[in-house]
Amino acid sequence: MTATNRLFSLDGRIALITGASRGLGLAMAEGLAETGATVVANGRSADTLEPVARALRERGLKADISPFDVTDYRAAQAAIDAIIVRYGRLDILIANAGINHRVTLADWRPEDWDRLLAANLKACFFLAQHAAVSMRREKHGRIIFTTSIAGILGLGKVHGYTASKSGLIGLTRSLASELGEYGITCNGILPGYFETDLTTSYLQSDEYVARLNSRVPLRRWGKPRDLAGAAVFLSSDAASYVTGQQIVVDGGYTISL
Repeated sequence: MTATNRLFSLDGRIALITGASRGLGLAMAEGLAETGATVVANGRSADTLEPVARALRERGLKADISPFDVTDYRAAQAAIDAIIVRYGRLDILIANAGINHRVTLADWRPEDWDRLLAANLKACFFLAQHAAVSMRREKHGRIIFTTSIAGILGLGKVHGYTASKSGLIGLTRSLASELGEYGITCNGILPGYFETDLTTSYLQSDEYVARLNSRVPLRRWGKPRDLAGAAVFLSSDAASYVTGQQIVVDGGYTISL
């Protein structure tokens, strides 16, 4: 193994990735597994996770599953405890699971707001809180949030989503400030427009896709695989002195007028 490969190697690392049954979470799980990590894929249903883990294992990679609802605090805590019992520790948490809701301002209901923030912000905080217990003990850890360019730009109708992602950006900084002395980094990845289930409604409009592509310097939407490199980097020793940061992966959307 070359020095460069060792820098990005995740051999021996244990990683929990939420929302890993498809889309961005699945792509990040594949990327971490390909660089040596034992990936524990999370989603609500074992039925959707088993094919993911089986496909990785058939490639000679290390994969496990941990089905639970990230908004269920006790279930999430028990799942992390079970991972630590089985593997001895948890090195990497990628809190990726999230939801969206898109309606005009007048149509937002309190229950919609609470549901968005519970899944996209509150769940991430408490997952990080519990994962950090093992990480502090090991004096090493990586906490990564999937945030969004919606957290730094304005977009109408997705108010709860935008607020939750902005909150995650702030949470990244506060956790990084507190946990750094234990060798734990906390960073965020801000995806731009990617082809996922969350953007299906946008992708159905040829006009919208064309208009967006005209604003993206790379002239295309992101593929989930485009996010894997950032996740590997932030999980690896290559990013050992990077914390409290947001890496934008958007094809240049946010830097072009």
